[in-house]
Amino acid sequence: MSYSDSDTSSSQGGDYKNFRQITRDRLLYEMLRSAKTGDSKSTWKVLIMDKVTVKIMSYSCKMPDITDEGVSLVEDIYRRRQPLPSMDAIYFIQPSKENVIMFLSDMSGRSPLYKKAYVFFSSPISKELVAHIKRDGTVLPRIGALREMNLEYFAIDSQGFITDNERALEDIFGDDENTRKGDACLNVMAARIATVFASLREFPFVRYRAAKSLDATTMTTFRDLVPTKLAAGVWNCLMKYKQSVPNFPQSETCELLILDRSVDQIAPIIHEWTYDAMCHDLLSMEGNKYVHEVPSKAGGRPEKKEVLLEDHDPVWLELRHAHIADASERLHEKMTNFVSKNKAAQIQHGSRDGGELSTRDLQKMVQALPQYSEQIDKLSLHVEIAGKINRIIRETGLRELGQLEQDLVFGDAGMKEVIKYLTTNEDATRENKLRLLMILAALYPEKFEGEKGLNLMKLAKLPADDMNAVNNMKLLAGAAETKKSSTGAFSLKFDIHKRKRAARKERTGEEETTWQLSRFYPMIEELIEKLCKGELPKNDFSCMNDPSATFHGSPQVTSNTPAAVAHSMRQRRTPTWARPRNSDDGYSSDSVLRHTSSDFKKMGRRVFVFIVGGATRSELRACHKLTAKLNREIVLGSSSLDDPPQFITKLKLLAANELSLDDLQI
Repeated sequence: MSYSDSDTSSSQGGDYKNFRQITRDRLLYEMLRSAKTGDSKSTWKVLIMDKVTVKIMSYSCKMPDITDEGVSLVEDIYRRRQPLPSMDAIYFIQPSKENVIMFLSDMSGRSPLYKKAYVFFSSPISKELVAHIKRDGTVLPRIGALREMNLEYFAIDSQGFITDNERALEDIFGDDENTRKGDACLNVMAARIATVFASLREFPFVRYRAAKSLDATTMTTFRDLVPTKLAAGVWNCLMKYKQSVPNFPQSETCELLILDRSVDQIAPIIHEWTYDAMCHDLLSMEGNKYVHEVPSKAGGRPEKKEVLLEDHDPVWLELRHAHIADASERLHEKMTNFVSKNKAAQIQHGSRDGGELSTRDLQKMVQALPQYSEQIDKLSLHVEIAGKINRIIRETGLRELGQLEQDLVFGDAGMKEVIKYLTTNEDATRENKLRLLMILAALYPEKFEGEKGLNLMKLAKLPADDMNAVNNMKLLAGAAETKKSSTGAFSLKFDIHKRKRAARKERTGEEETTWQLSRFYPMIEELIEKLCKGELPKNDFSCMNDPSATFHGSPQVTSNTPAAVAHSMRQRRTPTWARPRNSDDGYSSDSVLRHTSSDFKKMGRRVFVFIVGGATRSELRACHKLTAKLNREIVLGSSSLDDPPQFITKLKLLAANELSLDDLQI
């Protein structure tokens, strides 16, 4: 199979492009544009994909991008298609037997569907299938290209990807006596992770969370060995790429850390207070799609409109990683600034009675202006969203719950405070009470043994179905939690001065300037920092390959991010439950983009972190934050990206299953 020799490794010179930019460029230019030959620049083509590759494409490219590369029609390989014998076709498909049969059916015989076919496989194709294609003499002359793109991951963010194994939590951590589902899931995951490195021309130094107490007398669960098995699978794929892919690095160019959900059971459940996380947690969104009502142009009933909260929206890009109070504050300032610069708005303002306008008043005023533009449309949308989130926070008493959640995590609250909350907040939502008990179960699993757990569920007035989610928290603890002493590397007891258990250490320095309900941070933030400092203990995080002598000896670029400056807020706008920080603290998404775009040429080696069992938005945010702080692009990968409701639903499906050492095959 042929393969492009373009260089994208983070260890090489040239212009630095982020993870999703490289993915996008490969799809558009290396694949679609390469199908333009001779006078074909003026000829439109058909793009044919399967259910996996269409998702790969949609995460990285928009339809106008595809059209610009000469594609006029996008088709599903498994749907009946109109013959277009005068047009060339580009196939971007998985190298499965079914897809190859469909392709041959399209292009064989006297009346092929298309004039010429340019075929690109998302991952390596077997020799048997290549031979099967070559055996059809009528098809061979009609093939313009037959190549492996080695790009079978889903770029959900500029620094994030998923392997789209939505059932990984159930298949890997669930109850399957022969573990075949788990192994099959890990094999797909490993193959897709490996295509990330083949695509970016990176060869990683591979670290993974090691199984604990692995000896001949220990009963070990399949779950304990998940990172070990996945690391071995990725390594096997990389060794093949090292031999087959032109210009693939022969020594380490980056770092990969493979983890699973056992390293942080709390991050998927706790309420995260950033704008992005709250949108997906509290609002009924499908993916990044938000539906809202807009006034009808005909003057009738309001119409429903779908919008995508994505990077192309500058307001979203600026605010998504900001605390909800900070985001609300900035939106009010933006509206105020617009009104102050617009004469018509000032006249309307002057005609009102005295008093300061609310953000909602400003929004209505701006919408009434003849100069109403797309920019203000975006601003009004986010004012509406932030207003809806703040209303939910007030109506559900989320501030009190959020404070208790964070106090639990940092060891400032315990069982007594949870019982008090449940008895005095009987009107709290079922989901919020369940999430509180799940955090408690992660910290105090012994409190849910036998009748104790049932009594807590009765106190919270939760049904038996919810008890499954609480009980199944122990399945995510793994050997690291169930077989260690309290002083082990994964111990929850960080602070010996606190009477109650703590799952996090208090952060000092920059963390002191954050909002009060932003004390919580995902565990991967600490692990990534230790990895970059060379401080990850090898007993707990094993190595697949010893790095070359120059790997850690090469100078790393140090951060030149300016220190945060104190930011004063108007007293009227500052909530009592939040402490402000500088809106350009170096860690907000707009600030990260500014720093990384200006300093890309100074960036150090990439760091990839993969979490089996689903990642969270707080973990994705941590990667953006650390990219600016460490001057290294941190890319987060996972089997899926889960919001709390999704994660809880998946957790309810799990059940326990023990595995003996005889079953261990790596």
